[in-house]
Order: sequence, then C-alpha cells, then structure tokens
Amino acid sequence: MLHTTTTATPTSGEGPSSPPSCHPFRFSQARSLIADLQRPKQSIYWIDFLVSIVLGHTSLHLIFIAPYVYGFQPWVIGVMGVCYVITVILYMRALMFIHELVHLPAKGFTMFRVAWNALCGIFFLVPSFLYYPHVDHHRRKHYGTEHDGEYLRLAGHGPWLIALYIGQALLLPLVAVFRFLVVSPLCWLFPQLRPLVHRHMSTMVVDPFYERKDASPKVIRIVILQEVLCFVWLVWFLVRGHFMRDQWLDPFWLIAYAVGVGILVLNEVRTLGAHRWRNDGDEMSFADQLLDSVNFPDRPWVTELWGPIGTRYHALHHLFPRLPYHNLGKAHRRLSEGLPSESIYHQTNEVTLTSAIVKLWKQAQGTPPEAAS
Repeated sequence: MLHTTTTATPTSGEGPSSPPSCHPFRFSQARSLIADLQRPKQSIYWIDFLVSIVLGHTSLHLIFIAPYVYGFQPWVIGVMGVCYVITVILYMRALMFIHELVHLPAKGFTMFRVAWNALCGIFFLVPSFLYYPHVDHHRRKHYGTEHDGEYLRLAGHGPWLIALYIGQALLLPLVAVFRFLVVSPLCWLFPQLRPLVHRHMSTMVVDPFYERKDASPKVIRIVILQEVLCFVWLVWFLVRGHFMRDQWLDPFWLIAYAVGVGILVLNEVRTLGAHRWRNDGDEMSFADQLLDSVNFPDRPWVTELWGPIGTRYHALHHLFPRLPYHNLGKAHRRLSEGLPSESIYHQTNEVTLTSAIVKLWKQAQGTPPEAAS
C-alpha cells in the first residue's frame, strides 16, 4: 500500500513499493476497485487477434492484386491507399498482442502464443522471444535506468533524438531481414557468437545501448526454433517471386517494406506518448513512475486506432501490469470515479496524443515541464 507518510509494498506482484510522496495514493484502494477484472478471457483474445490478422492479410493482398487486375487507374490508386491505411492499422493491432503475451499467465494460453507466432510474429520477423525482457520495464529498480531497454530520456536530449527515433523506421525492416537471414545462421554455425548476439541483437528496444541478460538453455531453445522459422519464411519470401511470377524484383517486396515502415512509424509515434520520458537514469519511486506514464482515455474511436490492445492506457498498465487489455477501459472508469480527486492517478491523463508529443518536443527544446504544459 502506498501512503503519503509511509512506505509499503503492494501485494500480488502488481506494483513495487514507493518512498514517501507528497502525492496521496493508496494502492490497496485502487486494487479493491478493480479486483474482479483480473482474469483474461480467452475468447476475446482469439477473436480479436484472428479477425485483425486475417483482415490485415486480406487488405495487404488487395494492395498487390488490385493493379494487376484493373491497372493503375486513379480509382485503383485510391483503393490501394485506403487498403494501405487499413492494413497498417489492422497489423498494428495484431502485432500489439506481443505485449499481452508477456503478461498473460504461463498456463492456459500456450496455443494462443503458438498461433500468434505462426500467423503474425514470424510473418513480421518479430517472434515473441524479442519481447521477453519487457518485464524489466515493470521492475521498479529497473524502470527508466540502464536496465530498462524500453526507456530513453527523450525529453532531455534535444528534438534531434525524437526525429532520429522516428526516422529509424526506414532502416529497421532491413535490419530485421539481416538479423534473421544472416546473423541467425552464423550463430548456428558458430555458437560462440550466440552470447554477443543475444545481448545486443535479440530484443525490441527503445534504448540502443541496452544489453540483454544471458538466457537459460530453455529460452535459447525457443530462440533457435523461432529463428529457424523466421529464416525459412524469409528464404521463401525472397524467392517466391521468381518461382511464382518469374520476377527477380518482386513488387510484393516494396509493398511489404512500405507496410512495415508504416507500422513502425505508427508504433513509434504511439510510444512517444506512452511516457513523459523525463528520467535521467536514476531509480524512480513507484509514484514517480506512475506520473511518468500516460493514459489517453478520451476519443476511443481514434485512440484505439493508434493505441490498440490497451496501449492507450499505459499508466494504468504500469499500475496493474497483469490486468487484461479488454478490461482496461472499465478499470480506468472505476478508478477515475472511485479514487479521491487529489490522487496522482488523475494526473496521468492526456487529452490527445498530439498534445502529449507537443509537450515532449517543447521539453526536448529546453522548455520546463510546467511551461510546456
């Protein structure tokens, strides 16, 4: 339980302790308000994911097929543009289930994890092992420090770092191809490379200097299995144009690259609004971690497009990491109504993603947080 005058540790693994804070917050009070929302419903996960990935695959292939059937007429180009936007949004939604995989119970969701990798993770060269270290982002002693691969002080290093962070989307698809088409076989042939590759080239990160911890033999077996699947898929992806259409330059490569860049840009813009990004690398109290995270509860018809699978409730997720995504909206409403008006939880809300990014940009330019707000 967190108090204004005492320090205590939340139970059930849902949050770390915090030193005394001038901001009143009682963890036990918040937990009691959402106690019945902790259980994930498998049917929701399966339906949501399958609909998203199947429709995403369909719209992707429409981009490719439409000009072959009807030619590059103006209306066809318009249809391709609409399909592109739909594809990026649907694939973004399907991909964000990788975040849920980390927090779901170990038992009961095995087939869902297999299906996600088979239909999405391998297809996009983001197998689930890349996201295992996400748990460090939720450890109080690691959050915002060098041990947290998902944090950079974007608010304190100039706007150039924000621009560079978005611009990397142009290179990341090529980096992923290199990682699984070249680096993976090298690790199989020369196992002594595995520790280096595992520490520096096997994690989805925000901080490029993050070093992943060495893995257990069990995790390495999973890594190798998923690497093999990604390698096989890549080989087929790169040669199928020659066999199926007798083309050395497969137009589908360009479409896939454009969609990949679109997804990455959308996710990176979303990430800019997930936190305040003000920590300078020191250990933070739980209250400060909560205040450094952001919720976007308004305009769900828009925010759900760029912040799907509960990612628009990022502060709430840091408060209760195991709360299933389909209950976050209900949990937020209960906390907003049930917590006292002076609770710091109410300070985690932003109206729009644009306003949050504008504030971040101003702070990166040197404007104090109070003035930027």
